[in-house]
Amino acid sequence: MYLTKEVKESIFEKHGKGKNDTGSSEGQIALFTHRINHLTEHLKRNRKDFNTERSLVMMVGKRRSLLDYLKKTDISRYRAIIKELGIRK
Repeated sequence: MYLTKEVKESIFEKHGKGKNDTGSSEGQIALFTHRINHLTEHLKRNRKDFNTERSLVMMVGKRRSLLDYLKKTDISRYRAIIKELGIRK
């Protein structure tokens, strides 16, 4: 399994306020980014896996919603997480 408890804790510890802070926008965005990167690699190997492709599109939409929320509430946190994760150019 690619997403173990330790990996999740490290993601939330690095991008959130602590390893138990699973509800922060930055932590959720970082988790979605990790999962999106994993599914992207999977789809490079399995081109006809349309269920995974649909899941990937839905996940990108959820991350986009969280990014829009963060942009609307606190632009400095939005810019920091975008730069840290390398989501934009």
